[in-house]
Amino acid sequence: MKKFFGFAMSLVVAGFFVACGDSKGDSKTESSAGNAEKVYTIKFAHVVSSGSPKGKAADLFAKRAEELSGGRLKVEVFPSAQLVDDDKVFQELKRNNVQMAAPSFSKFTPIVKEFNLWDVPFIFRDNEHLHNVMDGEVGAILKEKIAQKGFIALDYWDSGFKQFSTNKNPIVLPSDAKGQKIRIMSSKVLEEQMKAIGANPQNINFGEVYSALQTGVVDGAENPLSNLYNSRFYEVQKSVTMTNHGYLGYLVVASEKFWNELPEDLKDVIKQALDEATKFEREESERDEAVLFANLEKYAKENPGKLTIYTLNDEQKKQWQDVMIAIYPKFYDLIGQELIQKTLETE
Repeated sequence: MKKFFGFAMSLVVAGFFVACGDSKGDSKTESSAGNAEKVYTIKFAHVVSSGSPKGKAADLFAKRAEELSGGRLKVEVFPSAQLVDDDKVFQELKRNNVQMAAPSFSKFTPIVKEFNLWDVPFIFRDNEHLHNVMDGEVGAILKEKIAQKGFIALDYWDSGFKQFSTNKNPIVLPSDAKGQKIRIMSSKVLEEQMKAIGANPQNINFGEVYSALQTGVVDGAENPLSNLYNSRFYEVQKSVTMTNHGYLGYLVVASEKFWNELPEDLKDVIKQALDEATKFEREESERDEAVLFANLEKYAKENPGKLTIYTLNDEQKKQWQDVMIAIYPKFYDLIGQELIQKTLETE
C-alpha cells in the first residue's frame, strides 16, 4: 500500500511540474502574440506649418510608418507647436510624452556643443557636400553625441542655406555689414561671424523679428528663403543678398524610453519610413527654395524700389570665404579642430 501511495504521489508531482511547464510556455506564446498585435502610438511634434517641407515630410513618415507596419504604428503629427515648442520638447521626449520631434540644430547646441558646427559660415560648399557630411562620418559622430545625452538620433532634414537682408547699405561684401544691427539666433559661432564683418549681433526671438525689422530695432537678419518669404520679412527689408553663407537644418530624434520598448521589427519599419521621408524632405526643400526665390524675384519686379536682390559672383564669394575661414580657429575649443577639418575634407 505504501509503495502504491508513493508511486501515485510521484505521478501527481510529475504532472504538476509538466502542467507548470506547459503553462509557462503558453504564457510566452501569448506574450509574443500580444506584442505582434499591440499598436504603438507615436506623437510627432514640430513647430513649422504642415505645408512646409518639414511638415509634409512628417506627414509622409506617418503615412508610411502605418502602412509598412500594417497598422501596428499609429503616428499623430502635431505641427506649428500645437503640442509643444522646441524649447520644451527635450524634456517631453525624456518623459515620453512626445515620442518623436525634429528640432532645429540650434536647439541642440546647449546639450551638445559640437552641434555648433552647423553654424560655421561657409563650411559647406553646396547641398551635395552638406548631405555627404550629414550622412557620413561627421554626421554619425554628432548623432552619437546626441545619443549620449539620452535621445535617439535618427535623420537630418533640410531648412536651407541662409541669406542676408537689410534696410541699410546692401550687404554684398563683408565690409558692407559694418555697423549694422543684424538679428541672429542664440549662438556663439554666429556672434563671432557678425563681429568678423563688423556687424552688431542682436539675439531676438523669431516671433519678434518682423516687428524688429519694421521698427528699426534691427537693420537686418540672416534667414533661409523659407523664413524670409513665408514670414514676409521681405516686406520690411530693402535688399536681399544670396550669400548662402550659413545653413539651417533639423535633426529627427526619438524618445529613448519609447525606442527601448519598441520591438526590433518596428524599429526597422520606422527607419525605412524615415529614410523615405528624409529623401522626400530634402528634395522638397530644394524645390521649395526655387519656388520661393522665383516669388521673391516677382515681388521685386512688381514693386520697383521696394526690394533689390543681389547675387554674389565668384570674386565676391571668395572675399566672404577668406574673412570667415580666418575665424575658424576661434571655434576649435567649442567644436573641435578635428571635426571642422573632417567636414572640410568630406568629398
